[in-house]
Amino acid sequence: MIPVLIEIGPFKLYSFGLMVLLAFAGGGALVVRELKRRGLEPNHLEGYPMAALFGGIAGAKLYWIVTSWDSMMADPIGSLPAGFTWYGGLLGGAITVLWIGHRKGQNLWSLCDAFAPGLAAAYGIGRVGCQLSGDGDYGPPTDVPWAMAYPKGMVPTHELVHPTPVYEILMMIPIVFVLWRLRLQERAPGWLFGVYLVLVGAERWISELYRVRYPADMTLGMSTAQWTSVIAILLGLRLVMNRRRVERRAA
Repeated sequence: MIPVLIEIGPFKLYSFGLMVLLAFAGGGALVVRELKRRGLEPNHLEGYPMAALFGGIAGAKLYWIVTSWDSMMADPIGSLPAGFTWYGGLLGGAITVLWIGHRKGQNLWSLCDAFAPGLAAAYGIGRVGCQLSGDGDYGPPTDVPWAMAYPKGMVPTHELVHPTPVYEILMMIPIVFVLWRLRLQERAPGWLFGVYLVLVGAERWISELYRVRYPADMTLGMSTAQWTSVIAILLGLRLVMNRRRVERRAA
């Protein structure tokens, strides 16, 4: 693992931080390209990714605080630079972008569709940072041939464990490809975002099976992230079916 890529005196370039920046740049580039293709406010394109970034960071932190209150209270200062959750980031970024889009009078479902491939790409790139930094997102001990240890990770372990970030990266590659292809289909606005919620929710639910799971985080055999994934999948299915009904009425 390479938690610190470059260290010059007091300056340190962390691999996780670099991948977060690359995730923002890569995902943002796809979002801007799709916004232009859809003709959504060309003069304000760059503002949406930036709004999603800051709203996502705030949402990711708030979600972690709510779901990990005991950990936060045990070390309030130490938890400030750590403790972020993807679902909180998705919710915070979505609220921020939709609020701006509403003020500009744009079609909010079309705006959501424009973000779908870029969000998926950003998530996959971000997981590269988790793998490089060894931030504790790995799974339980295993004897599979591809098991890895993270002795130099931010959350080190000398045991051979499931490299869960690698699993997520591999699952996100086809998801990004599928969403990028589906975006060209003439569908009712919101349909593509519904597909995104289903695919990414299923990916996260599966990945949780290969992540270290703590009893305090389990409810009826599923972790908080898995329950959130189930909600995302159900919302996505509902949105897909609703958009298809809109298409049939229009036809």
